[in-house]
Amino acid sequence: MKLSLVVPCFNEEESIPLFYQAVQEAFVGCGYDYEIVFVDDGSKDRTLSVLRQIYTAQKCPVKVVSFSRNFGKEAALFAGMKHACGDYISLIDADLQQHPSIVRNMVQILDEDTTCDIVAAYQDRRNEGKVLSFFKKAFYSLINKLSDVTLKSDASDFRTFRRKVAESIISLNEYHRFSKGIFAWVGFNTQFIPYTAAKRAAGKTKWHFGKLFNYAVDGIIGYSIKPLRVATFLSGITACAALIYLIMVVLEKLITGIDIPGYATIIVLILFLGSMQLFCIGIIGEYVGRTFEQSKQRPIYLEKEYLTYE
Repeated sequence: MKLSLVVPCFNEEESIPLFYQAVQEAFVGCGYDYEIVFVDDGSKDRTLSVLRQIYTAQKCPVKVVSFSRNFGKEAALFAGMKHACGDYISLIDADLQQHPSIVRNMVQILDEDTTCDIVAAYQDRRNEGKVLSFFKKAFYSLINKLSDVTLKSDASDFRTFRRKVAESIISLNEYHRFSKGIFAWVGFNTQFIPYTAAKRAAGKTKWHFGKLFNYAVDGIIGYSIKPLRVATFLSGITACAALIYLIMVVLEKLITGIDIPGYATIIVLILFLGSMQLFCIGIIGEYVGRTFEQSKQRPIYLEKEYLTYE
């Protein structure tokens, strides 16, 4: 098998038949074998039923992995890579915003350039609001300053890579996964190509600002310890400020002999220092929480059902 298409699905009952048809049309006359590995990430609609129908029809080799509940897209990608058997593996969404025809171009690039290990797509134009676009740019700027690895701005999970890359990623058995960071961390020679995301074939996007914010926090916490140093830095600043203020108060008392009007100042300082302490504890708590989750050594996902053509 030359190519495996890994397709995470969460409540995509309307998009999957359209995606399946688009794949067959895109790979007509490609001259090599390919398979589709669908991963149902605990969908609440008829996604699994639709996948079973496609598996039964079997117009091209199809595998279906079904989770016992929703474990998240990162877990779905991990499961898909574990079950894929192609020499090349492609990660692609089921909503047709990333068209399968682009995968053919990626495969061609890998065939022609043996030194290239990964072909990753980035959006050259984004059809989104200015506020969301601003926060995304701010996130990439921040994480590239904090992390030891560099993330390509606007690059998505949409990419095709050789099996040795997949094996390296699968070997990283961390519970909190951030695929963009993982691809940057494992390295390998990567070629970036532009693409324009199309409109969703059907349904609604599963991503919203809160989910994107949590995803960004996972990326920063997972690939940098500098936020912990921020807590140390802030504690040093507040300690110096407190010492300076103490000296000023003592000098004022000794020189002028006036009463020290301390009520408002004390309240402000207590609130300020208390908030700084809580902020620093919150940063530490994020790291401790992730360490606690990883220490349980729970599996990244649990399979409820697995359908294979083999």
